[in-house]
Amino acid sequence: METGTDLFARYGVKKTTISDLTDPVGIANGTFYRFFDSKEALYFEILQREGHETADDLIANSFETEDDPERAIRRFMTLLADEMEENPLFERLVAGDEWETVLRTMDGISKEEYESMRAASFAHLLPYVEAWQAEGSVRDGDPAAIVGVMGSVKFLTAYREQLGEEYYPVMRDTFVETVAAGLTRPTGENERV
Repeated sequence: METGTDLFARYGVKKTTISDLTDPVGIANGTFYRFFDSKEALYFEILQREGHETADDLIANSFETEDDPERAIRRFMTLLADEMEENPLFERLVAGDEWETVLRTMDGISKEEYESMRAASFAHLLPYVEAWQAEGSVRDGDPAAIVGVMGSVKFLTAYREQLGEEYYPVMRDTFVETVAAGLTRPTGENERV
């Protein structure tokens, strides 16, 4: 897995061969296929593992350290954007064409498996959102949709180069502040959000 993580981060899925993955760990190409159907399946597995580990770290440094939901959401979204900008594996995913590879890999996944993975990706954050909604600190609405809105900052990083270093940081910070403020205001105060 470590070899795959390193190679996919450095070269991407398309440029990484099965031999690139197997030679450093001393296994035959055929042995690789006993564990994974394809290099794309390995990539998908690595993304899921890295995603869960990253989510745990982000939550530990945002929701678990901030008492105020607005500050916690702002911190989480900022850390998520930072991770997407600094982690080459994730950066390739959103800024390159790796997302298409993930979608093609997911084509072979049943609807039930997809829903299970989606639920797992939201599971880290849902308890916080639901608790804040119960206390009236976060607006009403589908908690999964609210988690999805918070996570959408990761896609903003795909436009970093086009926006340029002059505008991107300001736009990113404005986006984060606007979402955090909008999610933590009573629904009547921001009807159009």
